[in-house]
Amino acid sequence: MTGASGYIGGRLVPELLAAGYEVRCLARTPAKLRDFPWAGQVETVRGDVTDPESTRRAMEGVDVAYYLVHALGTGKGFERTDREAARNFGEQANRAGVGRIVYLGGLTPAGVAEHELSPHLRSRAEVGRILMDSGVPTAALRAAVIIGSGSASFEMLRYLTERLPLMVTPSWVRTRIQPVAVRDVLRLLVGCARLPEDVNRTFDVGGPDVLTYRDMMQRYARVAGLPRRLILPLPVLTPGLSSHWVGLITPVPASIARPLAESLRHEVVCAEHDIEQYVPRAAQDQDGGPIGFERAVELALRRVQEADVTTRWSNASVPGTPSDPLPTDPAWAGGSLYTDLREAVVDATPERLWRVIEGIGGENGWYSFPLAWAVRGWMDRLVGGVGLRRGRRDAARLRVGDSLDFWRVEEIEPGKLLRLRAEMRVPGLAWLELAVERDERGRTVYRQRAVFHPHGLAGHAYWWSVAPFHGVVFGGMVRNIAAAATA
Repeated sequence: MTGASGYIGGRLVPELLAAGYEVRCLARTPAKLRDFPWAGQVETVRGDVTDPESTRRAMEGVDVAYYLVHALGTGKGFERTDREAARNFGEQANRAGVGRIVYLGGLTPAGVAEHELSPHLRSRAEVGRILMDSGVPTAALRAAVIIGSGSASFEMLRYLTERLPLMVTPSWVRTRIQPVAVRDVLRLLVGCARLPEDVNRTFDVGGPDVLTYRDMMQRYARVAGLPRRLILPLPVLTPGLSSHWVGLITPVPASIARPLAESLRHEVVCAEHDIEQYVPRAAQDQDGGPIGFERAVELALRRVQEADVTTRWSNASVPGTPSDPLPTDPAWAGGSLYTDLREAVVDATPERLWRVIEGIGGENGWYSFPLAWAVRGWMDRLVGGVGLRRGRRDAARLRVGDSLDFWRVEEIEPGKLLRLRAEMRVPGLAWLELAVERDERGRTVYRQRAVFHPHGLAGHAYWWSVAPFHGVVFGGMVRNIAAAATA
């Protein structure tokens, strides 16, 4: 496996392990793999696909070699780097007697000369040809936009749609595209390990929907519960200019946004679906067929929609489904999630600190700037929210599901964690976590985290409008809860 630290590779490894395969990963920096949940279940070899010696060592005893690397975003010479790496990989696989190469590239438009393609797509097509000419039977899968949290194409779509209710866009928003769910891509990649020996060809990979980029943004907005977007295509926005526009609006780096934008100049729709004949869907597969665009978006957004923020992309310890974020995804992946994290060492026992935490709210108050909390409650009632009037069921004990002023107890681990989900009227989803821990010196530590997932542009504006007050409100909570525990 090459590219195990990448978006697809990091999700493919556990799928291969689950299918019963032994996996060896080739990595330039093996330390990059240690944070993956599956790191202890694979063999890791240090090396580089451009280095014949290390590639040869990695190929020893290998039956199937996955080629999932590319030099996208590394500079103007990326095509040459991709060419040399693919040639070396194919040669070493042939010499080692590898039975099959599996490659994931980009879907190229039918009827368009290769020299007219974007450098990104042109290089992907060339890599596929080099591998198929290596003498090792190769399955070169070609996909357009892959829908899953962490995919660069999907993240670009996510941020553009969520942040801009009104968009003046490049003309490529009219381009027809056949997106595919990451679950389907991974299923097909795993299945390619068992292809017949005489199969040496490309396969187009796509979902059941053919949409314009504008359609994809509107459908994303619908699934995410956002108002319909007003999209105005502007022909003068070239791919170069539009990549800077994407870089301004989204956190996706311009070095990645530009080749993605350039690739959208041409229609990318599957010309065949032959791969399904070789890799049939399992009988127990509940989806019953390729996953549609809106279902794929639902899966990609499910982690936040289900409020499972404990295992979100920044600190997950157990892998979920392939559409879930991974902790090793790029920092800009997974959508916007604002946090306010504070902590303090408390000169009290964990049990005493926990009693203060479990008693928060209601008549006991929120240990910080009472007037600010009262004003927030009044504001919530003015717009039809619950305000602070609900109080709490019991002055000393909480349980999951209890109402707590304008919060709801979502999770409680006695003595350790209280997680509250906001039920006030805000343009997004909000949580407040209060936790008791011990540090390496055995001291009691109070950790407090406010988490906000914005809903559209209004959500971002809301967070930044209240951010200046966090020092007073949340900072005061930390100081006063610690003081109450030591009193």
